[in-house]
Amino acid sequence: MRLRLVMDAIISSLQNDRVKELVRLRTRQGRQQQHRFTIDGIREIERAQQAQCTFLETYFCDARCSSSDHLLIATLTKQGAAAIEVTSSIMDKIAYGQRTLALIVVVEIPNRVELESLEVSDSEVVFVLERIEKPGNLGAIARTADAAGVAAIILADSECDVCNPNAIRSSAGAIFHLPIVHDTTQNIQKWLQGNHFNTFATMVDGNCCYSEVNLTGRTAIVLGAEAVGLTDLWNSSNSQAISVPMCGIGDSLNVSTTAAILAYESQRQRHPNTQS
Repeated sequence: MRLRLVMDAIISSLQNDRVKELVRLRTRQGRQQQHRFTIDGIREIERAQQAQCTFLETYFCDARCSSSDHLLIATLTKQGAAAIEVTSSIMDKIAYGQRTLALIVVVEIPNRVELESLEVSDSEVVFVLERIEKPGNLGAIARTADAAGVAAIILADSECDVCNPNAIRSSAGAIFHLPIVHDTTQNIQKWLQGNHFNTFATMVDGNCCYSEVNLTGRTAIVLGAEAVGLTDLWNSSNSQAISVPMCGIGDSLNVSTTAAILAYESQRQRHPNTQS
């Protein structure tokens, strides 16, 4: 398949302005300044398509492209993305990490979802992640949330970058399909109370095991930062403290693992007769 290219020559120089801009997209500052980010991986790209993200450019190395890659590039071109061919050395330079890629895409950063615009039913679960720092954990939690039917992820006092390549990759593209909201802990607590959520705060010293509480109905599961857990803003006046029992020398699990346990416990309680 012959693609309609936006440039006559293949980009082969590291000094090319487009290449320099793409390298800057590895950083949060670069993404914010350009208001765009990159996606690699066919699965992740296709899930961004399904979420109706705005594709701006496709960079591809023709020598590495399969017939299905060419079909994807042609589809993106029809949707308005510029198709730009690069050499293998340039592809390796602009790719994130150590993957050998045939193509990457550049996508416009979507507008943030506002807390007040978030709609949830009377029987849905949301995750509240306070001061979470690691994009990889955010992505893993997004993947779990999507699989377990969690309605939204709310980031409390956190500027964790949803468009970070590690977040996208560890979510397997699920991060594009979930509402992800940023706000302050205080505003989130007011919203949860105003919308009559049953709120459960996960703590190492929580006085109740996660399997002993009712996680049906409108439920908020609150998880803290990887190193320090939740702040003192989460207390008995606005939430119930719960814990995951630990049998070994460790006092806690990775936050994404805890999120998975609680999400599926909620699903088990909501669908007790479902056969595995």
